[in-house]
Amino acid sequence: WCCCHKKCKCRDYCGWKSSQTINEINMFSDFYIGQEATISKTFVFDEVVAFSELSLDRNPIHLDKEYAKKGIFSDLIVHGLLTSSLISAVIANKLPGPGSIYLSQSLKFLKPVYHNEEVVAKVKIVDIKHEKLIIMLETQCFVNDIIVLDGIAVVKYMSL
Repeated sequence: WCCCHKKCKCRDYCGWKSSQTINEINMFSDFYIGQEATISKTFVFDEVVAFSELSLDRNPIHLDKEYAKKGIFSDLIVHGLLTSSLISAVIANKLPGPGSIYLSQSLKFLKPVYHNEEVVAKVKIVDIKHEKLIIMLETQCFVNDIIVLDGIAVVKYMSL
């Protein structure tokens, strides 16, 4: 499955391989407690600006270096929800993968993420409700192996 259906134009985002078949998509019975997946990304200034425009969050702590220097973080930081979007990417593309439907997400922002820092997002299955096709995931983001974001997601998994 791919969001482009027959001819994938987004393989850099969705992880689709042209040889992939529907049988390689995760089946609900394949999931197990403790299963993990990760993705990583470094957010650069232009991406933070683009997110600021899309979200309408133009807080200068994200965009104005002089302003940010005077604040509690002493430098530009990435929007918390931009950082957390990597969790959505793991859920949508890897675990559980295509067919996942977000039901809820809690987030605790523990440390700032600065521009040009590599963020690793990890999800881990902590509970499975087989009768309802629901999976609970521990969701975390790390910078230099330090947790910067922690939470829990609940998703419904609908394989095609």
